[in-house]
Amino acid sequence: MTEIKSDSTLTILPEPEAAPAVRFDEFGLSADILRALTDQGYIYPTPIQVAAIPVVLAGRDVMGAAQTGTGKTAGFSLPIIQLLLAHANSSASPARHPVRALILTPTRELADQVAENVKAYSRYTPLRSVVVFGGVDMSAQTASLRAGVEIVIATPGRLLDHIQQKTVSLSQVQLLVMDEADRMLDMGFLPDLQRIINLLPKDRQSLMFSATFSSEIKKLATTFLRNPLTIEVARSNATAENVTQILYEVKEEEKRDAVGFIIRERHLKQVIVFSNTKIGASRLAVHLVKTGVKASAIHGDKSQSERMAALDAFKRGEVEVLVATDVAARGLDIAELPCVINYDLPYSAEDYVHRIGRTGRAGATGDAISLMTEKDERLLSDIEKLIKQKIVRLHLAGFVASTTVVPREARASSRQPSGSQAGRPVPSSKDDSVVKGERRAAARAPYSSAPKVDPWFLQPYEPSVSRLPSAEKTSTTVPVKQVKRAILLGG
Repeated sequence: MTEIKSDSTLTILPEPEAAPAVRFDEFGLSADILRALTDQGYIYPTPIQVAAIPVVLAGRDVMGAAQTGTGKTAGFSLPIIQLLLAHANSSASPARHPVRALILTPTRELADQVAENVKAYSRYTPLRSVVVFGGVDMSAQTASLRAGVEIVIATPGRLLDHIQQKTVSLSQVQLLVMDEADRMLDMGFLPDLQRIINLLPKDRQSLMFSATFSSEIKKLATTFLRNPLTIEVARSNATAENVTQILYEVKEEEKRDAVGFIIRERHLKQVIVFSNTKIGASRLAVHLVKTGVKASAIHGDKSQSERMAALDAFKRGEVEVLVATDVAARGLDIAELPCVINYDLPYSAEDYVHRIGRTGRAGATGDAISLMTEKDERLLSDIEKLIKQKIVRLHLAGFVASTTVVPREARASSRQPSGSQAGRPVPSSKDDSVVKGERRAAARAPYSSAPKVDPWFLQPYEPSVSRLPSAEKTSTTVPVKQVKRAILLGG
C-alpha cells in the first residue's frame, strides 16, 4: 500500500494482491466496538478505513473520496462511536442523551442503511441512535428524539420538519457527517443544508465522504470545513477494476426487449436496472413482469413503505430485478450483487460511477452493462472523460426484438390498395376517407353482432287480396253504419 502525503492531502494507492497491513484492533477502538465488528465478521479494514479512522479520531476535518463499496460508512461511523463513548451513560433522562453526532444523507434508503450499520457497531455500548427521513409517520421518530439520542442519521427535509416542531436540538452537536457529499452539496439540497449548518455549533468536527468530488464541489466544501485533510483512495472518480464494463448499442424501441434478453441469456437472478425517469422505471418493470420476470420498481413517486418493501423483497431474493431511478444509485449495499444494467445512460457522469458501484463491492467481481442509442453519444463521452477510460462496445449477439416500430410513412404505404382487395377491384378514384371507411366496415363485418334482415322486408309493395265475398267486391260504395244517439232531458 503506497501513501502520498502532503499538508492537506493523503492519497492511498493500494497494491494489488497486497496483504492487509493492519487490523481493527490496532486503532485503539474499545472492546465493545471490536466485539461488534467480530460479530459482523470484520477483522481487516479497507484502505479508506485505514486512512480515515486515525485522522477522525485525531479530531481533524476530513474530505474522503473512495470507490463505492470500499467501506466509507465504517470509515466515519467507527471513530464517531469511539469519540462519543466518553459521554455514554445509561441514564433514563433525555437530558443526559443530547444529539452529539449528526449524519446527513441525500436519500431515505441510504439513511436507513447507515442507521443499520451504526446500530450494529454500537450494539454493545450505551449510545443511542435514530434514523429520521420523510415518507413515513413522524410520531415514532418524535418519540425517539424526545427520549434522547446521541447519534441522528437524517435526510435534510425531515430533519428540518423536526427542528420546526422543536422535537430535536442541534446545539450540542460535536460531529457533522455529510455522506455522499457531492449530492448533498447539489443545488437542490444546498438551501436546506445551509439552514441546518447555521443551527450547529461553530466549534465542531466536519466530515465529507463520497465516491466522486468535482472541482466545484471541492471549492464549495471549503466553506463548511476547517483545514480539511483530503483522503483519496486510488484516483478520484475512478471505477473499481473488478467491475467489467460493457456497452451495447440498440435502437430506442428495442431497449425493453434487450433488457429481458440480457437477463435471460445471463441467467441473472439478482440485478438492478437503472432508468433516468420514474415513469420509465414503472413501465419497464411492468414489461418485465409480463414476460415472466419477477420485477419491481423503486422511485420517488413510491411511498416510503412501498420502497422499503420492494428493497427488502429484492434483498431476500423474492424479486429478481429491481428497476430503479438514481434513488438507489448511492450507498445501497446489496451483498454479492452480480450485475447492474443502465437502461438509460445517466445525465450526470458522476451518477454512472455510483450506479455501477452497486456491484463488485467488498472485493467481489461484477458486471456493469449499459444500453446506448444514437442520441446518447454526448452522455457516453462525458462518462468516459470522467472515468478516464473507454467502455468496451459489443454487439448483442442473438438478440431479436419481439416488436419493431415501423415508420409512419411505411405504415401509410402498406395500407394503400394494391389493385384488388378480397377479390374485388378497388376504384382508384375513391376518396381516401371513403376507402378507409370501407376498410373499417370490412374489418368489423366478421365480428358484427347486428341482427340479420328478413328479405321479405326488402320486396316491392304489392296490394293484398281481399277476402270479402264477390258481391261485395263489385260495390263501389261503402255503407255508413247508423249510430244511435240518446238525449237526456232534464226537467
